Amino acid sequence: MSHGRPTTRGPYVRPMRGWWRRDPFFVRYMVREATALAVLVYAIVLTVGVVRLAQGEAAFNGWLHALRSPVSLALHAVLLVSMIVHAYSWFEIMPKTMPIIVVGGRRLAARTIQRAGWAATVVVTVLVFALALWARG
Repeated sequence: MSHGRPTTRGPYVRPMRGWWRRDPFFVRYMVREATALAVLVYAIVLTVGVVRLAQGEAAFNGWLHALRSPVSLALHAVLLVSMIVHAYSWFEIMPKTMPIIVVGGRRLAARTIQRAGWAATVVVTVLVFALALWARG
């Protein structure tokens, strides 16, 4: 009851600034999403390399030289850490996003799915390095 008094209270406006910092779940979510930017940055670096390759040997060698600069090496170190965090978070949520897998009448454990993802990553990485070494010489 208002008893005839005017209401001066406005509508509730939920503060949105920093909403993600209030809950550890959302902090992890935002970090996972931010690491996707590292994927974008590296895709751009590789795209520039392909463009430079199409422009000729001198342009490509200039790109390779730029990759050896201290700034580029530092950027690549940050990108590597970001990619590892991105991969870790990806494998962490993979069992939650996949359809249920039943093997031998039992649901496949989340840890098994995560380990299979890491194993596949290691195998493909070793194969790519082996292929690069083989192609090199």
